Amino acid sequence: MENLLAFGCLVLTLALYWLAKKLYRRTGNWWTAPLLAVPLLVIGAVVVGHIPYHTYFQDTHWLSWLLGPATVAFAIPIYEQRQVIRKHALSLSCGVLVAMPVAVMSSVWLARAFGLSEMLQKSLAPRSISTPFAMATASSIGASPDLTAVFVVITGVAGMLLGELMLMLLPLRSRLAKGALLGAAAHGAGTAKANELGAEEGVVASLTMMLGGIATVFAAPLIAWFV
Repeated sequence: MENLLAFGCLVLTLALYWLAKKLYRRTGNWWTAPLLAVPLLVIGAVVVGHIPYHTYFQDTHWLSWLLGPATVAFAIPIYEQRQVIRKHALSLSCGVLVAMPVAVMSSVWLARAFGLSEMLQKSLAPRSISTPFAMATASSIGASPDLTAVFVVITGVAGMLLGELMLMLLPLRSRLAKGALLGAAAHGAGTAKANELGAEEGVVASLTMMLGGIATVFAAPLIAWFV
């Protein structure tokens, strides 16, 4: 019975994602975004059905496993956009070198200011990079990968919802700057929003997200020391 329930959780998660993605493409409403709608619906189903976490994770852990191949697959768009990297190498490098330390340090300092535990501080540190990189970094610095994944989703949703508003308030005219802002601050969700603004913004956001994730993984020993 438990195995059947676990399989049902996997089917439910995939079905909700497919439906939310289809609905978001049709309507464009923020509340239908898969990154927001699917976790809330899954949490609701697990709570209402009194499904233990280990039962839900029994089969859905394969979705987490896919983060590994997804991380390796990031090499493909980096290679395809190598001309963009060469053209804007200095700007992208400066953006990543500034954005990633600011994201990590601000997360940790705010967590300390609110008196959060050391585990929460460590789990919050890599919240501004894409999930595969964030979970790899979390494992390296002694944080909880599951907690980090939750914080990454929250960061992405906030960036997706507030990113366009921030661009309206900030005096940014450069498409490069707009894409870099969304990619560095809100990773995958920010990149999706950047693609809605324009092709160039989407490319730059994607590159910034990937380069920032790679830089953070390599900087994991420094992050562990800082925390």
